[in-house]
Amino acid sequence: MTRFFRQTSCICLRRVYLMLIISLLSVAGLYAQSVRGISGTVTSEGEPLTGASVVEKGTTNGTLVDVDGKFTLSVKENATIEVSYIGFTPKTFAVGQQTVFNVELKEEANVLNEVVAIGYGVQKKKLNTGATLQVKGDEVAKLNTTNPLQALQGQAPGVQISSTSGQPGADMKVTIRGLGTVGNSGPLYIIDGIEGDISVLNAADIQSIDVLKDAASAAIYGAQAANGVILVTTKQGSKGKGQVSFDAYYGVQNVARKAKMLNANEYMAIMNEQALNSGSALFDFDSMGTLANTNWINQMFKDDAKTENYSLNVNGGSEASVYALSLNYTSQEGIVGGKDVSNYERYGFRINTEHKLYKEVLKVGQHLNFNYIKNRGISVGNQYNNTLRGAFTTSPLSPVYSDNNIYDSPYNDTSNSPWYNGDGNPYGLMMTNSNNKSDSQKLMADIYAELEPIKNLKLKSVFGINYYASEYRSFEPFYQFSVYTYNKNNTTTLQNMSKGHTLTWTNTAGYDFTLADDHAINALVGMEATRYQGTFLSGSNWNLLSQFNDFSHAYLDNTTGQAHLDSDGNIVETRSVGGRPEHDYRRVSYFGRVGYNYKEKYMFNATLRADGSSKFAKGNRWGYFPSFSAGWVITNEDFMQSIVESRTLDFLKLRLSWGQVGNQNIDDDQYLAPINTSTGYTSSDPAAYYNFGTNKTNTAGAYPSRLSNESVKWETSEQLNIGFDAYMLKNRLGINADFYTKKTKDWLVVAPILATAGAGAPYINGGDVKNTGIELGLTWRDNIGQVNYNIGVNGSYNKNKVGNIPTDDGIIHGLTGMLYDNSEEFYRAQNGYAIGYFWGYKTAGVFQSEEDIEAWKAAGNGILQADVKPGDVKYVDLDKNGKIDATDKTDLGNGMPDFSFGFNIGFEYKGFDFNLNANGVMGNKIVQSYRNHTNKQANYTTAILNRWTGEGTSNKIPRVTETNINWQFSDLYLQDGDFLRISNISIGYDFAKLINLKCISQCRLYASVQNAFTFTKYDGMDPEIGYGTSDWVSGIDLGYYPRPRTYLFGVNLKF
Repeated sequence: MTRFFRQTSCICLRRVYLMLIISLLSVAGLYAQSVRGISGTVTSEGEPLTGASVVEKGTTNGTLVDVDGKFTLSVKENATIEVSYIGFTPKTFAVGQQTVFNVELKEEANVLNEVVAIGYGVQKKKLNTGATLQVKGDEVAKLNTTNPLQALQGQAPGVQISSTSGQPGADMKVTIRGLGTVGNSGPLYIIDGIEGDISVLNAADIQSIDVLKDAASAAIYGAQAANGVILVTTKQGSKGKGQVSFDAYYGVQNVARKAKMLNANEYMAIMNEQALNSGSALFDFDSMGTLANTNWINQMFKDDAKTENYSLNVNGGSEASVYALSLNYTSQEGIVGGKDVSNYERYGFRINTEHKLYKEVLKVGQHLNFNYIKNRGISVGNQYNNTLRGAFTTSPLSPVYSDNNIYDSPYNDTSNSPWYNGDGNPYGLMMTNSNNKSDSQKLMADIYAELEPIKNLKLKSVFGINYYASEYRSFEPFYQFSVYTYNKNNTTTLQNMSKGHTLTWTNTAGYDFTLADDHAINALVGMEATRYQGTFLSGSNWNLLSQFNDFSHAYLDNTTGQAHLDSDGNIVETRSVGGRPEHDYRRVSYFGRVGYNYKEKYMFNATLRADGSSKFAKGNRWGYFPSFSAGWVITNEDFMQSIVESRTLDFLKLRLSWGQVGNQNIDDDQYLAPINTSTGYTSSDPAAYYNFGTNKTNTAGAYPSRLSNESVKWETSEQLNIGFDAYMLKNRLGINADFYTKKTKDWLVVAPILATAGAGAPYINGGDVKNTGIELGLTWRDNIGQVNYNIGVNGSYNKNKVGNIPTDDGIIHGLTGMLYDNSEEFYRAQNGYAIGYFWGYKTAGVFQSEEDIEAWKAAGNGILQADVKPGDVKYVDLDKNGKIDATDKTDLGNGMPDFSFGFNIGFEYKGFDFNLNANGVMGNKIVQSYRNHTNKQANYTTAILNRWTGEGTSNKIPRVTETNINWQFSDLYLQDGDFLRISNISIGYDFAKLINLKCISQCRLYASVQNAFTFTKYDGMDPEIGYGTSDWVSGIDLGYYPRPRTYLFGVNLKF
């Protein structure tokens, strides 16, 4: 029986095994029929995404992408695969009959998890409690600007950026949240942790630009941060296969709009009319022979000036080391005069590396950026130092070329002109006397080490250097173009050189930790020491050797000038030699920051910085700058979860901050009374030598050049900020808004003293200004099918008011003689008014008749003109005292806008991309003064054609006369400065997929237009005028060098 059961059991087991084997074979056969192998690549912007996941959806069947970005996987025929990588938007595909998948993932646009740069570190954007703004480097690079600051225009609410000149290499004027001082109002620029010059950076090297606008964000930089801080992070390497990129563009530039001046016939008619109105004899132009009809404005501008840029970048690395390096070249010719008198060239090299040692316990790295810059340029400035201004004042009756020049020059000399012997030749003068050349080398570099002995405790030390060396050379030849414009006595050669460096050593210790999982705390303490020193050397002399009498040989070794006695027996020095050390400057700082957040819901941050500066005397050297800020993420509250889950409101954070920052922007040792022993001479620093007796011998001496003031101290800026950040509708709509008040006090100003003091005036503290403003930014990112698009709109409003100026009249006076020869002051800073407001007469039209004049007098109004006639200006008698004088001058507006705004639009579709950027301002005035009103033969703009010529013909522009009585500074000089500028339009296409070469991941060709259109009522050449005759005034057009319109064609390649 037992044996029977054993046999039966064996038979049953065999059958079970056989059935299982048959079943498995059947299943295997079916599986073999429905499974297929797939392969492909996963990349982002042409780079392999090593470690990306490729998974058959709904199963655990999957694989990882290898170092070359490749994968293979077996999946069911009807499967769906999902490709994902941390930080990137995943993609899904139905397999179907397809076997090869080349997947391109895009970085996930989750702005909440992005990090932004803050002082001495980074922070998640959603946890930031200050008013900061970030612009990605790619957004800067695609605008193809020579200066990265120009690319920020219209992208940063509260940041007013304007050109000081359209000349190649010119600086931009940057004002964050309004003018806060009558001194240097520019922000602090920190590049990879070291103070530096943003204008020399190649845009393709920039990873991001962060603007710290409120005091709470900037207070960690203490004494340097009163005008805001701009942090620039350059591109670092990344692990993975090395990538090579090449970017290039070539373009031509032209003036976008020219001022309209009178032609010869119009000019002659005006000259006779103003002679008639002034009781002078009419001009007999027919007796003067053949007169020219020169358009000097057209003559000064060069068509199709070239601009070009080339940049080669290489980056890559491993788990242990990463690197990024670049070579770049930029060239831009000037549109005024062309490359022979105005051009800019910049050669650049950058290398950044980082290395992880000892299992990531220690990181060491460095940043290095070197630039070699060559440029030459025309004079750009006030009426005495402005090459272009001559084109506005010279009559059209004088020709450009002739054979009458005594120095064998092809340019006409008007010294014997039948019309006006003082007319001159602005084009000839520009081409003859713009002999200058400068070159400079700039190095910004640092090395750093970061030790993490225990998790989240980071000890970092950074040593940086900002080095410069420059040289300049100029030559003034013999020339004569009028009885007033000549150099007939001697040629002059000038050379100067300077060099200097700033050393910075920064040490920080940071520790981040969490308590009970919900309480996150981060702390930072640090110290920083800074030292600057430099030297300057200059020399000039008269008269080059005859065989070397040109600019290419204009060096001091080739000059022959020697001291001699003039006809009166006085010593004439031909040589001027100067050499001095630049003032040593030192600063030491201690700072700390602590941050706390609870469940990323409630945030609090506090900073304190103490700065000690050698710029101030003992007892006033230290300044202390605290800040506090708090944030509340309302959408992390339980009661908001239903709204968040509906994706109507994804994120809402309220912010509140307060802080103090400082300003020390004065020259070194201003608290001292320096003793001058120099024998060099400048207009502001007479030589310290004397002649005693009659032996005509110079005796060295000394004198105090400035009065001392040991009580001078820091300017302090205090700011309160309230704002919110919100993201809505599945993060497609972003909103950022801020309200702020900023008060800057204890201005560093030059004291008003009598000339009889016998020395220069010292700096004192006094005066304050309060800026109040609102900022708003809106962004929208979405897609319609395969079209991805984005829209950004931003705007800001700011008003300021001055108070407590420490003078008897409560005024800091503007310069005189700036509009035309011997013109009066026309701008000032005054208690109760905006900084740099325009101060002059209001007008009430033009007298139309004698009866109109008598009615004006009968009403008790004063009249400025001694012999008033119909057609003269009605100056408003504000104080109604029956006379027009300085007490009737008033606030006519100012050059800083009330509103600034910008917008941008972009979209991408199947390799095509389109971008448009615009910016503009409203609420500002521009002072236009093209004509020298003390010169009756000076030309006019065509606006004079609308002058008063009889009753009812004009009630704005007065009759023409040979005097300037109708052109005292008044609102007739002012125009609205509002404008909207389409600053960039670009369109491109990436041909990489059409080329389909494995070695090329991007081949984008594009075309763009910069300064495409400007909509404005201003009739000058350019309404964007950051220039002013003092640092604290803007919007003064004395013949402003306009920004060009540029047409570019370029390529972006990645390998």
